[in-house]
Amino acid sequence: MRLSGFSLLAALACPVMGTAAEITVFAAASTRDVLAEAAEIYSESSGDEIRIAPAGSSVLARQIAQGAPADVFVSANPEWMDWLEERDAVDPETRAALFGNRLVLIAHGAGAAGSAELAPGVDIASRLGPEDRLAVALTDAVPAGIYARAALESLGEWEALAPRLAEADNVRAALALVALGEAPLGIVYATDAAAEMRVRVAGTFPEDSHPPIRYVGAVTAAAAEPEAAAAFLRWLGGPQATEIIARHGFAPLPE
Repeated sequence: MRLSGFSLLAALACPVMGTAAEITVFAAASTRDVLAEAAEIYSESSGDEIRIAPAGSSVLARQIAQGAPADVFVSANPEWMDWLEERDAVDPETRAALFGNRLVLIAHGAGAAGSAELAPGVDIASRLGPEDRLAVALTDAVPAGIYARAALESLGEWEALAPRLAEADNVRAALALVALGEAPLGIVYATDAAAEMRVRVAGTFPEDSHPPIRYVGAVTAAAAEPEAAAAFLRWLGGPQATEIIARHGFAPLPE
């Protein structure tokens, strides 16, 4: 079909509209709510579709290493990102520290929060019933569980509590055990406690009782849309995302 002169000029003047990118973000379970909100706002302005797939950082890292179709990985600690870097599974040039968090002891049931820092000799075990267990994420793999073990060791509580743990696949699963009353106490991030009305904070672990809680993100080496993925990751470090992150209770990183 031959175009008229006018039609040809119109066709040349109108750029072809690009298709929106579809970005899959494998994200630490504790970031589910904040990244869901951030993704919705980013999608409205960019036109890109951002899908959040939350789970334990260890599970997600292993899936990425095995070729799972993720474009961005957000880990609850740097170690699992290091692990992927060693396997050339993420682009180190895109790696960025995003935000921090606090570790808290929670109890089942609503009530006034206990904001006091827990000190050595706190004797958490005595707060459990004879058959009760302390809910935590996996202490040998999941960041929240690794932080929990370090904090308990620092406070001299690990030996008494190690046989009495109810270990869950991720921190949100540990939170659910306490929310449902299946465990009277648990150790989670402060942001998880704030998101669940059926639990209350019973105390905060000192920041020096465990490694610093730092969330890091990177574009995966197998990303289908690496430029769009990198743009979303950069946006997460910008002012609009920072406001969302702070509203959800995550801590800014020290400058």
